[in-house]
Order: sequence, then C-alpha cells, then structure tokens
Amino acid sequence: MNALITPLARALGQLDDRAFLSVLIQSLALSALTFMGLHAVAVWVVHGLLQWHGPLAWLVDILGSIGASVLSLWLFLPLAAFIGTLFLDRIARAVEQRHYPFLPAAQGASLAVQIWDGLVLALRILLLNLLALLVILLLPGVGLILGWMVAAYGMGRGLFVAVAMRRMTRAAAEQVYRHGRIVILAQGGLLALASVVPLLNLFIPIIGTAIMVHVLDRTIEGMPRDSDAGMTMRA
Repeated sequence: MNALITPLARALGQLDDRAFLSVLIQSLALSALTFMGLHAVAVWVVHGLLQWHGPLAWLVDILGSIGASVLSLWLFLPLAAFIGTLFLDRIARAVEQRHYPFLPAAQGASLAVQIWDGLVLALRILLLNLLALLVILLLPGVGLILGWMVAAYGMGRGLFVAVAMRRMTRAAAEQVYRHGRIVILAQGGLLALASVVPLLNLFIPIIGTAIMVHVLDRTIEGMPRDSDAGMTMRA
C-alpha cells in the first residue's frame, strides 16, 4: 500500500514548487483546450447523428449532450498521455531536483524516440478505448471493467516506460517495467479513474509523469545492482 500511496502523495505535494508552476500552467492550459475541443467535436457528432424533431427532441438533445460529455471524457485519456510526453522531461527534472538531486544528468533514449513512443502510446490507448467502448455498448458491466483495465495498462506502462527512457534504453526500460509491473499498473489504474473526473483529469499529464518518476526510483531500488537498469540509474 505504501508503494502505491507515497508516489501519489509526493507528486501532489510538489504542485506548489516554483519549478513545477510554469509546466503545470502550460500543461493545464493545453489539456483544457484539448478537452474543450474534443467535447465540442463530440457534441457536434452526436447531435448530427441524433437529429430528432417533435416532442421528444428536447429529451434526445439532453441525452445527446450527456453522451457527448461521456464520450469526450472517454477519449481524453490518450490525448492526456501524449500531452504528458510533451512536458515529460521538464516535469521529471523538477521532481528529480527536489527528491533525487544525487542522480546524474539524464542520458537515455533520444528525444525523437521518446516523441514517437508518445504518439504510439496515444494511438494504442485510443484504439483500445474505442474497442472497449463497443464492448460497453454490448455488455455494459463487462465493458466498463475492460475499459478501466485498458486505461490502466496504457497509462501505467506507457508513462512509466516513457519516464524510464530518459535514463536508459527502451530494452532496459522494459526490463524495469516487468520487475515493477504490479505497482506500475496499480498507479495506472488510479490515473484511469481520475481521467473520468472533470477538472481532475486535466492534471493527469503532469501528476502521472511525476508519479512515475517516483515509481521508477522505488522499482530500481528493488532490482539487483548489477542489472543494466540498476547500473544506469546509479552511475
């Protein structure tokens, strides 16, 4: 339980850090604009599909607006994951300066590889979420659980590997992920739950990245010191 709560508490506790504030404001602004744009598109699509007239039109309009809001919340997660990769290095550096000042300068996968990995992550979560959405429509109870599991995997593994690749190769990052899979996916599950809470979901890109910096350190500490990832982090 401590491994699950401590990274979250430390991430939230740094929101007042001056080094965090500019990144936080930019991340929140981009997340808000993205969410509003996504919501506007979802409303336009849903109302375009439900062009009813007559006495029931107002009811369909209300239900359509609710459906559009739910759809935009559902589809925001892959975009939040990509936004997180845009600010990942700045967020991670701020966390490391406060909590891990002894770490050497980050030298891992190239920026191009990290950006590409963020795009692939966002697309993967989007496709899996769309599949989960179809299951929800057919089997509501099972679909909700499946959707949460998909989001937990995408956010957990995706953000963790992206953070780890600042300091190591993709192969080493995957090795660390396998070692700490349970805790990482549990953190992803928390982020997935937060993603469906309006306003709170806007903090996912920055809080999620900060959490994974702490999880990476704890996971490395539990690995053999002669492992590739362990030697990279402790160099």
